[in-house]
Amino acid sequence: MESDARQLLVSALVRTAAGERTGLQTTYRLTSAKLFGVCLRILGERAEAEDVLQEVYLTVWRKAADFDPARASPMTWLITIARNRAIDRVRSKAQRKLDPIEAATEVADATPSAQASLEDAQSSAKLHGCLGGLAEREQTALRGAYFDGATYEEMAERMTMPLGTMKSLIRRALMKLKTCLEQ
Repeated sequence: MESDARQLLVSALVRTAAGERTGLQTTYRLTSAKLFGVCLRILGERAEAEDVLQEVYLTVWRKAADFDPARASPMTWLITIARNRAIDRVRSKAQRKLDPIEAATEVADATPSAQASLEDAQSSAKLHGCLGGLAEREQTALRGAYFDGATYEEMAERMTMPLGTMKSLIRRALMKLKTCLEQ
């Protein structure tokens, strides 16, 4: 069966080389899904893959006479064309996005300065110190709500208290924390 499909594809490519549109139609019908998959895997975008697939079949139409069944299978030849066209598209997109080398002098160093790192460490230490100064229940409620991402309802359930009480507890804990951090 596989050799029948291969022979049918070879025949279609020979007819395409002779300028027969039906040869190209048969080639497309037999190979478009596979070649589209190759293009899509390389490009990652459906629209780009469709554009490249069209270019592939234009190339096949123009260069079908270059196909030699003694040198390669028809699918190998077609996949090579599709792969090369897709890679060319990736490269051309990458070149369009490049900035001139002169722009490199304007790129700022994104790493924080030593001063900023020290200030962050001090702020973090102060926050943890203020959190440590809260009552156990307040710490648990704040950590659950703000660090674990739990809802008020979930926290009320965890700590077995009414929802309104949980909201009040968290609000009072936040006010204490704010007062401590402002000192």
